[in-house]
Amino acid sequence: MKRILITGGAGFVGSHLCERLLNEGNEVICLDNYFTGSKKNIEHLMDHNYFELVRHDVTQPYMIEVDEIYNMACPASPVHYQYNPIKTIKTSVMGAINMLGLAKRVKAKILQASTSEVYGDPAVHPQPETYWGNVNPIGLRSCYDEGKRCAETLFMDYHLQNEVAVKIIRIFNTYGPNMNPNDGRVVSNFIVQALKGEDITMFGNGEQTRSFQYVDDLVEGSIRMMNSRDGFVGPVNIGNPKEFTMMELASKVVEMTNSTSKIIHLPLPQDDPLQRRPLIDLAKKELNGWEPKIHLEEGLVKTISYFDNLLKAEQ
Repeated sequence: MKRILITGGAGFVGSHLCERLLNEGNEVICLDNYFTGSKKNIEHLMDHNYFELVRHDVTQPYMIEVDEIYNMACPASPVHYQYNPIKTIKTSVMGAINMLGLAKRVKAKILQASTSEVYGDPAVHPQPETYWGNVNPIGLRSCYDEGKRCAETLFMDYHLQNEVAVKIIRIFNTYGPNMNPNDGRVVSNFIVQALKGEDITMFGNGEQTRSFQYVDDLVEGSIRMMNSRDGFVGPVNIGNPKEFTMMELASKVVEMTNSTSKIIHLPLPQDDPLQRRPLIDLAKKELNGWEPKIHLEEGLVKTISYFDNLLKAEQ
């Protein structure tokens, strides 16, 4: 049994990680300030003997003895990270400093949940880990993009200077149950609008592409990265290399929900990437052959069911 700290543990991805690590027989401490996370995501774990919930903001230091730290805390959707951009960059940078300081003191291994957004609007397609990115440092998205890039720098420097055992993953678009219905991400947006029979809002012409991975595949990749060989730091892409246009996704969601929704087009937001697809050769090589197992249709069935139940409960 390991003692594992998960920052952002009540969030979308963090809550799935909490459940998986508990089921594997670990003691899990879930740290969250509920800025975008929710107690509802982890309330079914509250009676577990080895689960502990702590309300705390990672921009403040936290002291605990643990074996591993998954640093997942940060708002990850444009609606939330642009709501308070200074808070967003503080969470990424100060959160990394505080958690790295903790890992250094207690000699814990620490994983950073970085993002494909470090590639910006990529001039290289698909994106390998060796690509340095094309990011606007003063744009609307830069609080998140540059915050995560700085966090990666901090992780590497703590590793090189202080010999902290670090692991860095770059997460590509992920979806599944426990997503916030109002987070503005494309999958949750399309599903909620389709279930309500509202117009589906398509930014731009809908030809821009994304690669969608189901949350279980991300959790598997994260745990494999934490347990990867000593000396392998990353960064490593964790995402699904199958690419879809936004129009393909919207049409699929309308069809699967039997919705009467119509697709309307709005202007493309500033610095919104036109293409996004990971190269996952490094993950396959270093993470015991890891690759996504859940196809888009299979994942959408579970996600649509989650949002359908959520909307019915609110009525």
